Amino acid sequence: MNCWEILGIDPTGDRRKIQDAYEQQLKFASDEEARRLDQAFREAVGEAPEPAPETRSEATPELPETGTPVSSAAPEPAAESSNRPLDANEGQVVREVVIQIKALLNDATRSKDAGIWKAILCEPPADEPALRAEIGRQLEPQLRPMAENGSFPSPVAHFLGEWFGWFSPEQAPHPLDGRLGGEGAEGEESEELPEQPPQMVNFWPAVIGWIVGLVILASLFGGMGGG
Repeated sequence: MNCWEILGIDPTGDRRKIQDAYEQQLKFASDEEARRLDQAFREAVGEAPEPAPETRSEATPELPETGTPVSSAAPEPAAESSNRPLDANEGQVVREVVIQIKALLNDATRSKDAGIWKAILCEPPADEPALRAEIGRQLEPQLRPMAENGSFPSPVAHFLGEWFGWFSPEQAPHPLDGRLGGEGAEGEESEELPEQPPQMVNFWPAVIGWIVGLVILASLFGGMGGG
């Protein structure tokens, strides 16, 4: 992976954008990944990154008087907001999230952690309905088959299916469903068989045939004896 894939952004000369990507990835990085991020930052800009600030105004949600974060999707219905066209800034956010997800797929360990998926996809403003819908549209051809065929752990598959509306948690496939399907069907059939009433074998035609045969033989031998 090159430095841009580690940072999760397209190649750019904008130091501020590189710094933002570095801080975003650093939020959920291990010690080893943090060292890789530092190295990637140096390769991207040629110097060490600035210390990540504890709070940033653009990452802090607006708080009302009660102290509860205001949902960015509240002012407009979800259906309408998800269908509206994106502006240039929103389009850039979508591209950066898609790049981060593709970089995550290259890490077999981190891609199994549902918390990392949530940290990337639920980070404002990517959680807004319009951006979420566009991110889902771009990632669906790659992620949905993986979520349906058991490539992801159940928590990751459930989160992706519910977040993008691909399927509900109850509909999320289990990796063993396909293998156990045939066995389950056979088990059901075997359980149903004993419930069928036993079929009685009718021996009367054979008995009557033997009796008729004996009568005919008796008549023949009786006639021969009389003669």
